Amino acid sequence: MISSLFLVRLATADDIAALTELRALLLDGTGASYSSRTPEDAAKWRAAYRSWLAGVLGIHDSVQILVAEHRASRQLLGCATGIIDMRAPTSASPNGLSGWVQSVVVAPPWRGRGIANQLMQVLLRWFANRDVATIALQTTDRASGLYGKLGFAPSGECLLVRQEVPA
Repeated sequence: MISSLFLVRLATADDIAALTELRALLLDGTGASYSSRTPEDAAKWRAAYRSWLAGVLGIHDSVQILVAEHRASRQLLGCATGIIDMRAPTSASPNGLSGWVQSVVVAPPWRGRGIANQLMQVLLRWFANRDVATIALQTTDRASGLYGKLGFAPSGECLLVRQEVPA
């Protein structure tokens, strides 16, 4: 789907502030285990995320950060991040390359217009062009339908997380 309303492009350093605000929709005040619980927590992840973005945008070949930009206003409507990890080979991934999708988020007024789908289509092509056959993501119930249409399915495995509280 090509949209006349928005375009999907690579994120740049000029997008860091908007990317941080979009990611805040996932990380601030939600019930997720990785969500900020205090304003101090929010300030810490925001500073760390801005620094991380500055270090990977346009530099790190195993990280792809996409944005959906409104064609008329140039406002960022959504984003998605893909990361390629080197893991031990498996039968499903003999080259050991494993993809991870993070931070797929669309600003609330723009949801339901195909933006997340378009971001994911571009991200999946990026993974395919790098011979990444296995891609994982975490999702919410609300977004699981989109991912199912894109070929993602529950693995039947239990994801366990050990999360240290930073000092």
